[in-house]
Amino acid sequence: MFSCQTKTKTSTDVRCAFSADSAYTYIAQQVAFGARVPGSDEHAACGDWLVRKLAQFGAQVHNQYGTMTNYAGESQALRNIVAYFEGTTPNTILLCAHWDSRPWSDEEEHYDDRFTPVLGANDGASGVGVILEIIRQLSILKAQGEAIPSIQIVFFDCEDMGTPNHYTGTQREHTWCLGSQYWAKEYKQSTVNCQLSTVNCQYGILLDMVGDPSATFPREYFSQQYAGSYVEQLWRTASRLGYSRYFVNQSTYYPITDDHYYVSTIAGIPCVDIIDYKPNTETGFAEWWHTRQDNMQNINKQTLQAVGETVLTTICSK
Repeated sequence: MFSCQTKTKTSTDVRCAFSADSAYTYIAQQVAFGARVPGSDEHAACGDWLVRKLAQFGAQVHNQYGTMTNYAGESQALRNIVAYFEGTTPNTILLCAHWDSRPWSDEEEHYDDRFTPVLGANDGASGVGVILEIIRQLSILKAQGEAIPSIQIVFFDCEDMGTPNHYTGTQREHTWCLGSQYWAKEYKQSTVNCQLSTVNCQYGILLDMVGDPSATFPREYFSQQYAGSYVEQLWRTASRLGYSRYFVNQSTYYPITDDHYYVSTIAGIPCVDIIDYKPNTETGFAEWWHTRQDNMQNINKQTLQAVGETVLTTICSK
């Protein structure tokens, strides 16, 4: 049985299978390691597991180690997990998410609770879980002889190491998304030097906080600016599949600085951010964002299905 079914030969009728149950399991397995705070044993163990899973699905995987300056002006070690899944068509698409979790629950109401690490079921693990399931499905399609794009996968580290609310020292810029900044600079340098190992990506899709039961994904400002045609393609696919309640036809009120910004502006790859945005909350995100409540209770399979099926169908459409 093929994972992509078509009613006719036209690309607009393509609908690719995606298992929300499988994606949910991958999220739970990440959370089971504990908070993936960079430098912790839990972080290292989860990273090793992610490398094994990607390799299991037939991807070539390597760890990209580096250092960046953190919010306090100190050297922060990072580990990006980079993989390449070879498809059958000339196009290469970047799929990315961050895999670390925040060291502080600094949106907690009570001060003493703000120093507890965030489990990051939604903020981190959800995007990674959906991408793992997409790659698993692509490996099935490839084995069946289907035409599929090649995929550059990057799980960014240190996305959530940005300046905590309790910090009173010198305020620095660009303290968030350290892993994507590092990767984007290395990618740009590789393309400038014309290294044969460089994978040229047509465009990218970033998944961030894609498991909330009440998720809404508006057209994010920077995504529209740098990757507007790909935003249109994704949101059109979501509408055709019946997921307009998630992929809403409106824009964010302000730009969201996320990993996609550095992928677009430094690496030069137009990148779309699929991110849950809630304009009626104080932060713009879920009430439990950066709190101890970012756990598996706030992961919804219907939301995962909408995101995963939309992305997989879009990248497989001709």
